[in-house]
Amino acid sequence: MSATPTSVSVRTFRAILWRDVFVTGSELPSFLAQVLIQPFFTLFIFGKVLGDIGFVQGDFAAVLLPGIVAMNGFLGALQNTTLPLVLDFSWTREIEDRLLAPIPIPLVAVEKMVFGALRGLLAAVLMVPIGFLLLDVTWPTSGLPAALLVVCLGSLAGASVGMVIGTSVPPRRINIMFAVILTPLLFTGSAQFPWSALDHTRWFQLLCALNPLTYVSEGMRAVLAPTVPHIPLGTCLLVLTISITAFGTLGMKGFMRRALD
Repeated sequence: MSATPTSVSVRTFRAILWRDVFVTGSELPSFLAQVLIQPFFTLFIFGKVLGDIGFVQGDFAAVLLPGIVAMNGFLGALQNTTLPLVLDFSWTREIEDRLLAPIPIPLVAVEKMVFGALRGLLAAVLMVPIGFLLLDVTWPTSGLPAALLVVCLGSLAGASVGMVIGTSVPPRRINIMFAVILTPLLFTGSAQFPWSALDHTRWFQLLCALNPLTYVSEGMRAVLAPTVPHIPLGTCLLVLTISITAFGTLGMKGFMRRALD
């Protein structure tokens, strides 16, 4: 029996995804340096050093760790989707090999987002043992499955945003992009503070509400630090689903435009 177009596309999709995963294994040291150094020092300084010298309250670690794990998943997925796209569409032109594969072009874009999300998920998971080693924090085991769901959705949302950026920012502007886009995303994502605590800074609270990372951070606190004021988990899951759909659709349109140029 001859293979159907659907089965060929599925096998090709899995083969491309596996190749990218295999390449990650061969680049593991550089990947770990990329996703762990900055959040490690954030945890160490804000959670450990400032706590030990009394500049932050002892329960701040319970607020900080879920946010840093969320940030690592979201931004790790964003960066690992954006940068390969910029390289593929400009200097390496590797994207041309993908477009010649027996797979619909939209699935090439989906594979890019799935792979970026997998890298983001790995970056988030790796921060958990580091956080437990640095900080005196305990998490309820009952919240771990929901936390995994939040991180998975957050990584997919980050990858979707990365697809939009990677297909819209010219290669020569990529360095400026990280200053203009990535830094505001980092500091308006409620990773270092509870969103609801911003009631007295209403304009900044509204700005943070526009950042999908806020709902990853707040969703993680909802299931891992429920005593901390947080946005309801259902709201976080709904907003993340909408973000994945909206940014994913926009990013795929940008990918199709760049691929067919």
